[in-house]
Amino acid sequence: MTLYSGRLSVAVLFAVAVAGCAPDAAIKPNVVSYNNTGSVGAPPSTSAQGTTTRTLPQAQGPYYIEFRSRYALSYGHTYVIFGRLDKSGRVLDREVAGLHPASNSAVPYVLGHYIPVPAETGASDGDLDDRYRSASWRVTLSEAEYTKVVAFIHDLQKRSHYWQATVYNCNAFVGEIARSMGYKTPGIWLRPQQFVTRLREMNGGPNAVGYTGPAG
Repeated sequence: MTLYSGRLSVAVLFAVAVAGCAPDAAIKPNVVSYNNTGSVGAPPSTSAQGTTTRTLPQAQGPYYIEFRSRYALSYGHTYVIFGRLDKSGRVLDREVAGLHPASNSAVPYVLGHYIPVPAETGASDGDLDDRYRSASWRVTLSEAEYTKVVAFIHDLQKRSHYWQATVYNCNAFVGEIARSMGYKTPGIWLRPQQFVTRLREMNGGPNAVGYTGPAG
């Protein structure tokens, strides 16, 4: 039993080192949040790296997609939320898509660092709770843009049956969505907060603008 426990501990530590959906314990619980809608963004705040983040006013579309990461007791997670906005930029409805093992047990997460494990692609516990949000970036969309990306997301969900930490994890799933929209994507082995933050930093354009102020 001791030998087995030791091997399991090594596996968990290895998971911490290489997984895209890795533990966020080392990251301070501050949200790095960006969007391109000045009327609905949070006021300027200071990120975990001491950087001021705020939004730039942009023309709003009636729809949105938000690339988001969250904390968890043991693992962080990267996913997307998408839906409609009202004229004031408030969310009218939302849907969640993200890749994660199809279990609340820790065992599939450990096994998933060696072999693919069955996955789900919908919401998981904590996805819609802002207390657990570690980073986010919202992009507003026209109806045509939204229809196209939602069709891609639903098709991707139908095709994504397995989770594997080093090959196809939650970052990889979200990265496919971002690339379908024409965005550049960072490596899939980043921590979820770092992945979402880096995704915003790598991209620009009239419908994807954020601003990071000087270090404070």
